Amino acid sequence: MASWNSISLEISYQVLGWTAFSSWSIGYYPQIILNFRRKSVVGLSFDFAVLNLLKHSTYLIYNASLYFSSVIQKQYYEKYGYEQMIPVAANDVAFSTHAVLATSTIVFQILIYDRGSQKVSKIAIAMIFAVFLFAAVCFFLALPSHSWLWLISIFNSIQAFMTVIKYIPQAVMNFTRKSTAGFSIGYILLDFTGGTANFAQMTVQSIDQGSLVNFFGNIGKMLVSLVSIFFDLIFMCQRYVLYPPNENAEVSPKLIEESTEPLIKTSDYPQLDKA
Repeated sequence: MASWNSISLEISYQVLGWTAFSSWSIGYYPQIILNFRRKSVVGLSFDFAVLNLLKHSTYLIYNASLYFSSVIQKQYYEKYGYEQMIPVAANDVAFSTHAVLATSTIVFQILIYDRGSQKVSKIAIAMIFAVFLFAAVCFFLALPSHSWLWLISIFNSIQAFMTVIKYIPQAVMNFTRKSTAGFSIGYILLDFTGGTANFAQMTVQSIDQGSLVNFFGNIGKMLVSLVSIFFDLIFMCQRYVLYPPNENAEVSPKLIEESTEPLIKTSDYPQLDKA
């Protein structure tokens, strides 16, 4: 198995990895806190929220499997060579675990807070169903030959695809409303920082090993970084250039006039009324 050639690069790798973990993990809280303070999720795309949960769930399966399973690691070495390093670090597993918990919290907020007339689109529901069906088929295809590396690579591909798709509903919603009210810019700024640090971490490993195999061996991680950076730049442009915030109104009048009946009344959750 490969080892680090440079101590300074190894330290840089760890620092960048945990910087990405911290930025991406903390990034969820501005949106969670914003929803809690407003007791509303109006302005947050529900498609973005549920697709984000699905994306992180599949990413957790990939990261945890490759990091902890000696069987899958052996298959990785047999495919890419024993001189290569496993492209998943401890911070990747920690991030994925936390991300599933954080996105689940946001989805729960959608269920209990004022949502206006917003709802999850039929396209998003169909996409989720298709992913589950596809994953199930792949599992039964991998089962006879124990092709576990291939299977988790499928999950990695799914999360990369979901990364591309998940941002689109929020970007379209901002464009349609000509507003970013209800969508936390704090999440975007921290997401941008995490994406940049994540890609830099992969670059450091590549420099140390003198190889690009870690990019090809974990193409999902690379795409997560690049796609996140791309869409974060779009969101920052929407927030600061195209639709700067209106200090006199947090949500557009049109949305305020719409139905405000929550999916689940807060009276069913006394602890929320006391919060």
